[in-house]
Amino acid sequence: AVVLDEQLPSGVAQIMVDASGENVIVVAGGANQGLLPQQLEAHAGLLESEEFILTQLETPLETVLYLATTYGGKGKKVILNPAPASELPEALYKNLYAIIPNEEETKFLTGIRITNEETAVHAAAYFHQKGVQVVVITLGAAGAFVSTPDFTGSLASPEVLPVDSTAAGDTFIGAVAAGLSSGMDWVEAVAFANRAAALSVTKKGAQPSIPFLQQVREFG
Repeated sequence: AVVLDEQLPSGVAQIMVDASGENVIVVAGGANQGLLPQQLEAHAGLLESEEFILTQLETPLETVLYLATTYGGKGKKVILNPAPASELPEALYKNLYAIIPNEEETKFLTGIRITNEETAVHAAAYFHQKGVQVVVITLGAAGAFVSTPDFTGSLASPEVLPVDSTAAGDTFIGAVAAGLSSGMDWVEAVAFANRAAALSVTKKGAQPSIPFLQQVREFG
C-alpha cells in the first residue's frame, strides 16, 4: 500500500535539541499532505482485516476523519495521536476508540493544564464525554495517565539519563499499539510503552533511538 506521489516531495523534519534533551521540530509535510481518502479506499481490504488502526495529524484532517467514521463505525478500534494539535470535529471524537495526547495537546484540546492526577481525570472526562472510550495522556519523564472503563491512574516511567527526546512520543504510541495487538490490556501496554519511550531518550536521533522488542523486554 505504498504510494508514490508524482508532484510532492517526501516530508522533512528539521529537529533542534537543547542541552536538557528537549526538542523543537519544524516540519514540511510534503507528500504526507497528499494522503487523501481515495487512497485509503484503494486499499480498504488492508484496513478491514485489522483490529487496531493508529493515526495522527501529520496527514490531512479530512483523511483522518474519513478513516475514523468509516472504520470506527465498523467496529475497528481507531487510536488517534492528536499531533500536531488541531481542532477536532465532533464526528471524529464519536468514532475514536482511544486518544493519546501529550500535556500540551491536552491543554490545547480541553483547555485544562495537567498539574496533577485530579486535573488529568478532569481532562480525560472531557474526551470521554465526547465518546472516546480510552484516554492516555503522556507526561514525559513522569510516565502516563490512563483512563479506561476498567482503570484510572498514573503509570510511572523508568528513570533514565535523557540525551534526546526526539521520537519518544512516537515510540510510546507505536509501542502501545504493538502491545495491544499482541494481547496486552491497556495498563500492560502503557507500562510497556513507558519502558520503550524511556529507552528511546537515552540515544540521539529519531529512528536510531527506537528500541527493538528484545531491548524493551530486557529493560527494567
